[in-house]
Amino acid sequence: MSLQSVQAFFASHAPEIQVIETEASSATVALAAEAHGVEPDQIAKTICLRAGETVLLLVTAGTRRLDNRKFRDHFGAKPRMLGGEDVVELTSHPIGGVCPFGLAAPLSIYCDLSLKDHAIVVPAAGATNSAVRIAPERMAELVSATWVDVCGMPKEPAEQSDQ
Repeated sequence: MSLQSVQAFFASHAPEIQVIETEASSATVALAAEAHGVEPDQIAKTICLRAGETVLLLVTAGTRRLDNRKFRDHFGAKPRMLGGEDVVELTSHPIGGVCPFGLAAPLSIYCDLSLKDHAIVVPAAGATNSAVRIAPERMAELVSATWVDVCGMPKEPAEQSDQ
């Protein structure tokens, strides 16, 4: 049902965008980057959060971490991740396939500014092996998202010692 709802969304809102299905799982940022031949930061991960009584979706670049201080300053509440069952119920998408397209019910959607670091991002598309390639601005436009700055920079890999 979830993949079909995303395909129906694109058929009616952006028929030029094709949902890509892969043999390999793309349920994590690393797997998705490998499956789609992009850098991990180009994966647009979607997180289902609660801020006080408000449930929202946040789409962010793949290697970015939510900055609790920035989130609290913007939304006025501490972010709380929803459990898997709640995410499926609210979005109709399984964990690993959560995206802002073809939702079961309307949710407030926010796109972190980190997505704008890339000309093309690759969000999931309702299944653990599906995605789309899309410009971040186009994605935000299609889902009526609000741009926010609530993530930090990715952590640099620890420098390796020559010892």
